[in-house]
Amino acid sequence: MPGIQLVYQTDIHALYSEHHGWLKGWLRGRLGNLMDAEDLVQDTFVRVIHSTQDLSGLREPRRFLVTVARGLTVDLFRRRSLERQYLEALASLPEPLLPSEEDRAVMLETLMELDGMLAGLGARVREAFFLSQIEGLTYLRIAETLGVSLRTVKNYMAKAMEHCCLYRLEQGGT
Repeated sequence: MPGIQLVYQTDIHALYSEHHGWLKGWLRGRLGNLMDAEDLVQDTFVRVIHSTQDLSGLREPRRFLVTVARGLTVDLFRRRSLERQYLEALASLPEPLLPSEEDRAVMLETLMELDGMLAGLGARVREAFFLSQIEGLTYLRIAETLGVSLRTVKNYMAKAMEHCCLYRLEQGGT
């Protein structure tokens, strides 16, 4: 087993050494921001290190790295958009109702986690989940709103619940 680990470390080191600078330049060109590019390069390689991908047979390493980096870029923009929307919503509150900085941080972290959790759901399943959990609608009312059968709503909700539970398990939650 130690031999396999050494080969993997050598593969990672070679991938990093050969493509780090190129990936940073590619991301900087796309993002127009060196700091974001540097952060995403590091995040890309961390994701690669934690992946189960066999790097020894990688035929197109740059394509592989770009695929990982694009996904992280989408996550970055989604996270920033969500944060901006949250801050705009807070700005509309009267000052006595504003949460403390600590509460804001906790709420924003929770929003990010929920966004990550729900991102993997299909649009209709996510909509049914929101209608149930956020709007408090009954399954029958959701069926009417979405124009689907009650059975379909039950299937959507079962799929959403399963997805959320699996997500929590993958994240190390209980």
